Amino acid sequence: MYFGNQKFLVAGLSRSGEGSAEFLLKRGAKVYIYDDIVTDKVAEKIRQLQAKGATPVTSETLNDAVALCDILVLSPGIPIDNPLPVAFRKLGKSIIGEEELAATFLRAAAVAVTGTNGKTTTVSMLEQVMSACGKKAVPCGNYGTPLINEVENLGFNDIALIEISSFQLETLYSLRPHIAVITNISEDHLNRHYNMDNYVFLKSKIVRNLRESEYAVLNYDDERVRQLAKVTRGRVIWFSARQQVEGAYIENGGAYFNGEKYFGLENMTLGGVHNVYNALACIAVSAILGLDKTVAANAVCKFKGVKHRIQLVGEFNGITYINDSKGTNVDATLKAVECATRPTVLLLGGKDKGYDYAPLFESLGKSRVAHAVIYGENRFKMMDSASRAGFFSYSSCAEFETAVRLATYIAKPGQSVLLSPASASFDEFASYEERGDAFVKLVEGMRDEN
Repeated sequence: MYFGNQKFLVAGLSRSGEGSAEFLLKRGAKVYIYDDIVTDKVAEKIRQLQAKGATPVTSETLNDAVALCDILVLSPGIPIDNPLPVAFRKLGKSIIGEEELAATFLRAAAVAVTGTNGKTTTVSMLEQVMSACGKKAVPCGNYGTPLINEVENLGFNDIALIEISSFQLETLYSLRPHIAVITNISEDHLNRHYNMDNYVFLKSKIVRNLRESEYAVLNYDDERVRQLAKVTRGRVIWFSARQQVEGAYIENGGAYFNGEKYFGLENMTLGGVHNVYNALACIAVSAILGLDKTVAANAVCKFKGVKHRIQLVGEFNGITYINDSKGTNVDATLKAVECATRPTVLLLGGKDKGYDYAPLFESLGKSRVAHAVIYGENRFKMMDSASRAGFFSYSSCAEFETAVRLATYIAKPGQSVLLSPASASFDEFASYEERGDAFVKLVEGMRDEN
């Protein structure tokens, strides 16, 4: 790509959009920048990028920019069927994402991780394993910093640990990781991807580019993931918590890779079956890379988890508070509920992602959830699903803060309050991280009030 002869329109000034614009400007490209929602923070980014040579685009000048620019660099927050990328497609022009731009210039080996749940935990766990084994491995992509910000810092002997979401996969074509991991696939983002066939296809893109010398690490126990072995040329390495496979598996309470024991499950700091799967994926990757077995096993066992994923916030008045704001879909929330060791008041709700919530409430009726507080934009849809599922132990309110205070009022000593919303955060918050931080702040504030 010859930057001096290309005009780029960077749409969406999130971290990835800002990073893409910076990368292109440094290489002498003509860069136009646009965001349809100009907050104070975005306005400041526009001013900074304009000072470095970028040309701001407004809604009034957008059509002119579409006609002028050769390549659209699309934020993952903007759907591929948005009118802007549709306009570029009609003109036969290129549409890429930040990760596609970065992949073109990546020198380091890539370990790419996707899936509905477990991506962030797996990438973070792999970072700890590789650091313990003396490898320079940098988490980037959907977790960590944008890949475009790290691409020049990573050399041929380094490893890029790339978490990739389905949104990013919409505009990712050329990344060919040395190891591609798919943790699981369950219903998510159907409000954007329309149906499961589209969603599964997007997830499959991570293994479709692999050559015979590369590896696909797949969850054998997930039927949708297992079928993806048919669409890759890479060598398939399985992981399973149910049976012995060619790869990583559980046997007699121990984690193994092809007959070699790594550790006993009782030595893991993290609990929950879902974390066993994450650990097995990490074992498979470390074995493929030839990392020291003992060091890798110790690092997996010592791993304490990631922020906003079944994170213990604290306890006061005999009530334990747990932050699982990262539980943005039904499957993630059910996994968090499975980890409950005491009766639980569950906080549910936010922005709808296109699910039928009836299966969620059917499962909650058989769980340790004593009561649900349903809030947010999708609360009426959730309440309808709860009633259809025969789950009537719930309360409802509009706002998040009210919901947290209501849950605290309902919970009794010896019980837990669990935030695991099974919904996106965008009705009140900019991200699940912001929602989780708000939960922690509210809990700490209520503790101080007592």
